[in-house]
Amino acid sequence: VPRVRNVEWILYAGFDIATWYYSPYPDEYQDCQRLFICESCLKYIRHLESYITHTKACKRRKPPGVVVYSKGINKIYKVDGKSNKLYCQNLSLLAKLFLDNKTLYFDVHGFQFYVLTETRASDKADVPVGFFSKEIVSYDGYNLACILILPPFQRKSYGKLLIEFSYELSKIEGKVGSPEKPLSDLGKLGYVSYWTTAILREI
Repeated sequence: VPRVRNVEWILYAGFDIATWYYSPYPDEYQDCQRLFICESCLKYIRHLESYITHTKACKRRKPPGVVVYSKGINKIYKVDGKSNKLYCQNLSLLAKLFLDNKTLYFDVHGFQFYVLTETRASDKADVPVGFFSKEIVSYDGYNLACILILPPFQRKSYGKLLIEFSYELSKIEGKVGSPEKPLSDLGKLGYVSYWTTAILREI
């Protein structure tokens, strides 16, 4: 039985975003009308005053990890779940607000996270707009475990970019990869769009 949403709205990167699903935030964050999320470190905060204080003090301007793709205002950072446990847990909790079938929240050490960013013109910070996760060792040959583009940044072909990047990683590894099942509804739409474009490109 689907659980009732425990967070109604989030404030993220200047956007008020209505959430879609329940996410297992700690008990003190349950039944929260609005949750404030720092787009730099992904820390979640319940009160506006605390959020303002945090954002003034937060020094992070990009995801932890290494840049593995860069074009225009976009970068993809490879973030290791074991080395950056808290960041990846916060990312997973954020993603669960918009994914109905996501089950990875806290056990992130066996995963790599490929975080897509937009460079903000005002301060040159690289703001996360989406990501996909990938098991470091997948015995089923999956090249992607979970994918999400946050709602304000959808319809920019970012989903296609991440899907294409996941297949490029498979090529580098010399493997035939496929996404983990079941896909979310948005994930299905993303893959249909990607493969439709890819096939038309070859015709």
